[in-house]
Amino acid sequence: MGSMEDLFDGPATGLPDPTPRGRAVYAEEPGREARVRHVGGYSAFIGFCAGHNVSAEELADDPARLIWFLHAFAAGMEPGSDVSAAAAVFAGNTIARMRPDAEWTAYEGGAPLVGNRRTKFEVGRLLEVLPTADDDSVRGLVDKLLDWARETEDPPAARPAPVPPPAGKPRYVRTPLPTTTYYSPEGAPVPYGGRWGADGPDPDSYSVDSHPERFAGLHVVALALIDHLSALYDVDVDSGPAHAAGLQVVARDVLQAIRVTPRRSGAAALTFVLTGYPGVLIRAGLLHDFPFPVCGCDACDDTAETVADRMEMLVLAVAAGGYSERYPVGSRRWSEYALTAVDGSGSESGSGEPGTVDAVRLQEAEVRLRQVAGGWRPWPLRSGR
Repeated sequence: MGSMEDLFDGPATGLPDPTPRGRAVYAEEPGREARVRHVGGYSAFIGFCAGHNVSAEELADDPARLIWFLHAFAAGMEPGSDVSAAAAVFAGNTIARMRPDAEWTAYEGGAPLVGNRRTKFEVGRLLEVLPTADDDSVRGLVDKLLDWARETEDPPAARPAPVPPPAGKPRYVRTPLPTTTYYSPEGAPVPYGGRWGADGPDPDSYSVDSHPERFAGLHVVALALIDHLSALYDVDVDSGPAHAAGLQVVARDVLQAIRVTPRRSGAAALTFVLTGYPGVLIRAGLLHDFPFPVCGCDACDDTAETVADRMEMLVLAVAAGGYSERYPVGSRRWSEYALTAVDGSGSESGSGEPGTVDAVRLQEAEVRLRQVAGGWRPWPLRSGR
């Protein structure tokens, strides 16, 4: 990072640490690593621009002009060269400057991205496609960038505040799960939960889903959670295959579907779907389905215990009022959720397109969620307990 690299706000830094695959994107917390908006390593592109009698500073101030410049001259950069890498960094910094909420992000095993929580651009891919793109495609990209820069965002959802059950009420305690040793095809024990070192997963392990039976204990955890909710809260519990209808996540071989509905207006219901994978899908509230495990591939290296931790956090937080949903959010009409653990140990949020939800259900959700804009209410406690 040389002294030439001062075309963007703040000091140039390195790329952010990659987020492991299969992990949730968590809400910003105190102490979170500072957002990366200005990455160093683009001085070679400044020289490339000078060689074409173009001011890199002017390109940094004009994203549309930069895109057209790359369309015209990126073919002259050798793929994988210092100049090509520098051009990708320069383009990413320019995009990050277009919005105050934009930043660089990286995911384990993936290319760096630039954007905000709703829209991200893979700048390395831009350098690959721009030289051969037709003019209409380039204009479409420029329009997309400019529209994104002008797009307004709703303020972040307020973090829901759960209300823990009072002292003396029944406490949830996980039933001990059986311990089983699993073996590789070569006969070696597989240490799930600690397979990979500092270098990360074997690239081939992302396509391998061995020993899914290790997640069978999740059925035990789900049923224990339902028993706990029934003992502590005033709820209706109903079992039937119809409760599995309309899930956004594909359910492999539904074995049982159980809906737990609190007897209080403004409190979110939970639907548990036990599958033959084995796994559990949980619908929380109206629009969000949570799969456990998220991914069973060997690279993610989950165990029944680690997945059960996340399941328990979701279920107990929803019942305690630590869960909120919003729809529609922003001009793209996305759906959004936020979750806070009952003990305050963590929080989580997510947003995206509603997916396969039909129009009638979306309209009903929009009306209902206006009534719980501050978050779903805590479930009512059973009387006499």
